[in-house]
Amino acid sequence: MKTKDVYYVSGSTGILAKNMGKALLGQFPEINFHEESFPFIRTEDEARAVLKKILQRSSENSPLVFSTLFFKELNAIFDTPEVDFFNIFDYFLGNLESLLEEKALREPGFSRHLDDTLIAKRVNAIQYTISHDDGIGTKDYDQADILLVGVSRAGKTPVSVYLATQMGLKTANYPLVDEDLKGFKLPQDVVRNIQRVVGLSTTPQMLHVFRESRYKGSRYAEMSTCSKEIKEAREIFLKYNVPVIYTEGKSIEETATQITQELKLNIVTTF
Repeated sequence: MKTKDVYYVSGSTGILAKNMGKALLGQFPEINFHEESFPFIRTEDEARAVLKKILQRSSENSPLVFSTLFFKELNAIFDTPEVDFFNIFDYFLGNLESLLEEKALREPGFSRHLDDTLIAKRVNAIQYTISHDDGIGTKDYDQADILLVGVSRAGKTPVSVYLATQMGLKTANYPLVDEDLKGFKLPQDVVRNIQRVVGLSTTPQMLHVFRESRYKGSRYAEMSTCSKEIKEAREIFLKYNVPVIYTEGKSIEETATQITQELKLNIVTTF
């Protein structure tokens, strides 16, 4: 199989560069891509150091470099004959300028300020999410952008972490315990923020697999327990009119995107 080294360079997190690159490269399934990211490139010295690493690792492979750098001076460093350089912003902004008959702002200082603001937001979201995992700190739920609710091992924590790290959303998650399930009710701290609540669920079979892998042979992992808890959780979601997203067969990214769409949240991705 043909192989190609791919590098993503960015002045911020590199998420946009990587997502765009992956979307494009996904159209070439017969090629095996080796990918690596170099985020937070802010100076010419940093750019030269990254290019040196790239050439050392892929000198004979003519690597592909995707860039979301705004500074022309930084892009110029990577735009060399030794690499196949793809400047994402220049390509799309050039076409948009022609279509809209208007010049783009093209102000790297403005972009960097925006990036820094978003990075700070993301750090705050990560700190909040870690501090409000698995039912911790329910009195702070008013600060959450999203509140995930579901039975134990329904996938709340990994989705919460993704929403925080990749989308900058403060995400708390609350596990439905026996008292909640038997009483068919949600705690007041959750009810008070019901407009930001999304239920996560799965099939009894999948829940059984997850629980069995951690607590093999336990009553907690029995199929009957899994079926009962999922049914009780569904009744709670119906009672409070909570939207439900089923995680079985979906990636974390897919589930997270559905959650933001369900709550009609606008996500700004850093470059």
